[in-house]
Amino acid sequence: MKPKNKRVNRAWLHDHLNDPYVKLAQKEGYRARAAYKLAEIDAALGLIRPGQVVVDLGATPGAWSQYLRRRFAPAGAAAGALDGSIIALDLLEFEPIEGVHFIQGDFRDDAVVAELERVLAGRPVDVVVSDMAPNLSGIPASDAARVGHLVELAVEFALRHLRPEGALVCKAFHGSGYSQLVKLFKDSFRVVKPIKPKASRDKSAETFLVGIGPKQVGVEKQA
Repeated sequence: MKPKNKRVNRAWLHDHLNDPYVKLAQKEGYRARAAYKLAEIDAALGLIRPGQVVVDLGATPGAWSQYLRRRFAPAGAAAGALDGSIIALDLLEFEPIEGVHFIQGDFRDDAVVAELERVLAGRPVDVVVSDMAPNLSGIPASDAARVGHLVELAVEFALRHLRPEGALVCKAFHGSGYSQLVKLFKDSFRVVKPIKPKASRDKSAETFLVGIGPKQVGVEKQA
């Protein structure tokens, strides 16, 4: 490893180990600090409630599903009775979480989406949360296209399956292509809110787009 890379890795490790959200996640039993990003968004907008059907895209390592599971459990318990349905999907392996139905596969694959729809069995979805992100190449135009494609797929899925008052929470990145994604959300949802949670690192271009009330609800799923 080159000396410069070693310095960068040591700096990242130092920042990571001293991150208050990392410490809090370890204390509260979350698999990643990302749980607090969804928690902040939920606290601001009141999206997650017991009894809902929620789809978690890009779910591994499972921090968002953990948060959802605790919101659906009596007294916020991490195990036991569950008032709601959580379907998680990711290309990578996923350590099981009690009550969470996991599908391993690529969301860009039609067969994987078909399996997700089979598990839904026609139930309308209350909330879709997407923390999906591609492997970035460092080439801005290429990375923007990859990010945009995943967001577009999440929006397309949400428009087909959300209830009329349902919501989509989707990771995006400031930079090339971001304004087009905001426009896509505004064209697709009645209410659009960009949110950068405090739990997102200051240096990160990461932000989250929240769309509430799809303009084109999948009527066949609402019948």
